[in-house]
Formats: sequence, C-alpha cells, structure tokens
Amino acid sequence: MADTGWPGCAKSLKGVVLDMCGVLYDSGEGDGVAIPGSIEAVKKLKASDLQLRFCTNETQATREKFVAKLQRLGFDISVSEVFSPAPAALAVLKERGLRPHLLVYDGVLPEFDSVDKTNPNCVVIGDAAENFSYQNLNEAFRVLIGLEKPVLFSLGQGRYYKETDGLKLDVGVYMKALEYACDLQAEVIGKPSPMFFQSVLSDMGLQPHEALMIGDDLVNDVGGAQHCGMKGVQVRTGKYRPSDERHPTVTADGTVDNLAQAVDVILSQRGH
Repeated sequence: MADTGWPGCAKSLKGVVLDMCGVLYDSGEGDGVAIPGSIEAVKKLKASDLQLRFCTNETQATREKFVAKLQRLGFDISVSEVFSPAPAALAVLKERGLRPHLLVYDGVLPEFDSVDKTNPNCVVIGDAAENFSYQNLNEAFRVLIGLEKPVLFSLGQGRYYKETDGLKLDVGVYMKALEYACDLQAEVIGKPSPMFFQSVLSDMGLQPHEALMIGDDLVNDVGGAQHCGMKGVQVRTGKYRPSDERHPTVTADGTVDNLAQAVDVILSQRGH
C-alpha cells in the first residue's frame, strides 16, 4: 500500500507548490533577504522530475515586478510559474462586469488598468500597508454601505506576515473590519480559497493528492491546501510560531526547519 503520510507521500508526488514570502525570502528594505538554502532548494526541485509552481498572496507589486525582485535575489523563477491574487481578481471582475473601488498598495494598481473603475459597484482590498489609513478604510466602507448588494473582494485573508524588521498586520484584519461594519462576507481571492489552489493544480494538470504545498502560514498555506486534498508541510521560517504545532484545527502533514530541509527530504524519498 502506498505511504500517504509525510515524508513517505513524497514518493508518489508529481508536483510541489511553494509559498514565497517566509519560505523563499523575508521581505523588507529593498528586495528583502533570501532565506538561507532556499535558492539552492528551488534549483534542486527544478532539476528533479517534479513540476514546480509558486503561490503567493503578495499584493504589493505586479507579478512581473515581484518576479524580477526574486530573480535579483538569485531565484530561478519565471512569471508563468507564479500564481497571485490580483490577476485572478481581475478575471473575476471582468467576468461579472464589476467596477471596483480599489484599496490596494500603489505598486499593484497597474494590474487593474484594464478594468472600468467609474461609479464602483464593489470593493477590492489587498495588503495596502500604509494606505490602510482611517480615511481610506472609511471611503471603502462608504462605497460598500451605499450599495444595495455590497460585494467585497479580499486578496487573501492573512492575519500578519514577517518582514525583516518584525511582524506586520495583513489584509485579513482590515477585511474583517469591513465585513463587521457592513454585515457581509468577503469573497477571498488567493490562499486559502479552494478556487485559487485549484487553478494552480489545473495549470500543472494534477489531482490534489499528487501535489504538496510548502508554506510558513499554517492556516492559509497548509490548511488551505489540505482542504483541497493536497498535502501541506510547514516550514519553521517566516511567520511560523511554535504554537502552530499545537493548533486546535489545522495539523500540518509535516513540519521542517526550512525549505532546504523539506526539499532534501522529498528528494531522498524519491531516491535522488
């Protein structure tokens, strides 16, 4: 019988999906800092027979600029391998004929250049960082409360993330504030949305049980992947907290020190 637990499940894997911030690198001043061993770990995965994709809730830059930053840090990565919420949100807006009021980081605004934003009939929020002022949040609230059927899209729902100078509040905190104020439920685009994980699996042509997610966020990376039928492994880098290993509802299939260790375990199980 096939071993379905970690790390035995690595033998039957066909694809690996990596979170980015907190797994590949820590964000911060300039381009941030690559986590030791992660550049080499990506090279090893690419040299193996496994498919590789990158899955991020990063919404502070366009996908092209984000990938260019990682390439400068030394990662072998291309735009076509990266899945992020803004392009997925744009597709949903166009499909449903929606005109967004945007509360996002200035760097990601170009992703929405091709959609009509006059007389908005929905709100899109992303990790807006310093743009999450009282004034801007109140403006988004007024748009929503003024709609007969308010629609709020959140590009991810993280609670916090790690930068080189410490932890920072993430978009989920502000999403919850608008949900509470307007008595609505946001539509999440990005992790842990099943639709987001499914789009990555479809791109690889794989079934959920054939793929493994590696992330630093127990709930959104690991839990989101497990909810889709994938395996999920947590790294002890990025936003990892020791209490994650005693979480009441989400238990990672495996916990490793970092991406380098995860990749070494996967490849050794496969006889590489």
